[in-house]
Amino acid sequence: MHTYPSSLSEEDRAQPRPVLNRLLASLPDEEQAELLALCDTVRVEVGEVLYEPGQTIRHIYFPVDSLISLLAVAEGRMTLEVGSVGQEGMIGASVALGHKQAQVRAVVQRAGRASRIDAVEFCAEFRRNASLQRLLYRYTDTLLAQAIQIAVCSRFHVLEARLARSLLITRDRLQSEKFHLTHEFLAQALGVRRVGVTKAASALQQQKLISYSRGNIEILDSAGLEAVSCRCYELVKDNGAIGMANVFL
Repeated sequence: MHTYPSSLSEEDRAQPRPVLNRLLASLPDEEQAELLALCDTVRVEVGEVLYEPGQTIRHIYFPVDSLISLLAVAEGRMTLEVGSVGQEGMIGASVALGHKQAQVRAVVQRAGRASRIDAVEFCAEFRRNASLQRLLYRYTDTLLAQAIQIAVCSRFHVLEARLARSLLITRDRLQSEKFHLTHEFLAQALGVRRVGVTKAASALQQQKLISYSRGNIEILDSAGLEAVSCRCYELVKDNGAIGMANVFL
């Protein structure tokens, strides 16, 4: 079911102004200000579905302190995470490239704030703003490279290594060793049954690489977890780092 982000609560408004989304922050000051003037700030909650495949993209989101998971969907029920977007990125970029309908399910993985702009207004800004065009082309190349590598990983690598890779990427996006991920969400992201996630998480916990209790995860040994992970983690991380470095030039 498609749900919609809510306006900011009084508590959110009372908090210090968050760091700006890094993609928006990379634009020249004047163009950044023009784009921000078209945005409003919304709060997204864990489990909210921002897009479903085939639905018209009505808004573009730039996460600030939230994290959005991008899930490929087969036959309406089978899913596989093909990317995640945090403060470094955006979702809905494809609308400016002529794809008016969403190709993936976008689900909130971590609650927080996001800058949101109407898709029609964003497309108009994209057509006239050369800096935004360059930014978007580079960013979508980065997303595609990561999605391809994750797809390869999902086909050829064992679940324990894939789970380690997923946890490390989540850590990098959130910049925190502690975060919350339920078995159900991990099963959807990895395209497996919950029992598979339970076994893989237990194996990592027995090796004292992570602590996992009721969805609360703490990475105890980053180097050890990277050793267990397949090389896809390094490739996804490097692609992201290189792509973002190019974006922010």
